[in-house]
Amino acid sequence: MAHKPQIQIPATYMRGGTSKGVFFKLADLPEYAQQPGPERDALLLRVIGSPDPYGKHTDGMGGATSSTSKTVILSASEHEGYDVDYLFGQVAIDKPFVDWSGNCGNLTAAVGAFAISNGLVDPARVPANGIAEIRIWQVNIQKAIIAHVPMTDGNVQETGDFELDGVTFPAAEVKIEFIDPADSEKALFPTGNLVDTLSVPEFGSIEATMINAGIPTIFVNAKDIGYTGTELQDDINSNADALAKFESLRAHGAVKMGLISDVGEAVSRQHTPKIAFVAPPCSYTASSNKQIAAEEIDVLVRAMSMGKLHHAMMGTAAVAIGTAASIRGTLVNQAAGGTDRESVVFGHPSGTLKVGAKATKQGEQWEVEKAIMSRSARVLMHGFVHIPPVNG
Repeated sequence: MAHKPQIQIPATYMRGGTSKGVFFKLADLPEYAQQPGPERDALLLRVIGSPDPYGKHTDGMGGATSSTSKTVILSASEHEGYDVDYLFGQVAIDKPFVDWSGNCGNLTAAVGAFAISNGLVDPARVPANGIAEIRIWQVNIQKAIIAHVPMTDGNVQETGDFELDGVTFPAAEVKIEFIDPADSEKALFPTGNLVDTLSVPEFGSIEATMINAGIPTIFVNAKDIGYTGTELQDDINSNADALAKFESLRAHGAVKMGLISDVGEAVSRQHTPKIAFVAPPCSYTASSNKQIAAEEIDVLVRAMSMGKLHHAMMGTAAVAIGTAASIRGTLVNQAAGGTDRESVVFGHPSGTLKVGAKATKQGEQWEVEKAIMSRSARVLMHGFVHIPPVNG
């Protein structure tokens, strides 16, 4: 029996922050995948190698973790005042599902570089030397992001001495500004409260701060769910019972936030909301064996992504952390000392990260002007990705 040969699609494999993903120009995708729908999802699933019941992504480009099972589609922006439209797809590992409900803050750091190198930005807006300010329209969440991309002799500068905990080697620093990161169609605090009581069968009634900034995130106190806030991946990810409890917490919180109407819907919305637990500063040993002293940080934060404890911190969750930390009364602010602040240094499994945010209260509602953090990015491989035909 004859089988159709593989197809090849121009693609770039990039690291952005502590994530990796396969980047595509929209125009390079097969015509049937240039529009959203099941055919596009099927193509991206095959690129990554999902669903994989073995959980390895051996037959695809994915890395079998939430940080490395990502896809990005970019095009010259259709929105006035922006350079590039950025669409992010989080690919499930063990299910035939691509989640389009949120952004990836880490891969945002690579968007500007890809856009410049692939001719998606007006050359007049890119200096030969200096910093190119690339105006990104984030399609998933309909928000503006500014990426400050270093340039040298007309090329994107990828090498440098900026070190990012969770990334092994230094690279060039890319400053990212998330403009008005709160969901404009929803209140920053969807329940109207800085702290709510959340009832979860596995934990009982616990306090929670639920926020729409960067990405919908539910913060709880580590001690309320039996943790210290110094946990590393193996402390949680090897415990199936713990993971099931976190998923229940996420599902009940999603209902409380109004993201879904029933806990059963959470299975089809794996990317959002995120669950994070916080604790006051405490010394600990990071996953690289780096010693993190309590005096170096303002707060401890651990976050779950796609059902597992993240090895560092999602960029969008960092926006939520910075925003919540800047508002007195939230659980994040309380764990960070309960003081007024416009930036916070938090400890995560791989080390530390600083994020700045400024929130103000307008009437009864809180608003966030922008959140700022530094990441790095570089091209890992460029050429073609090959997959068996998925259309017919």
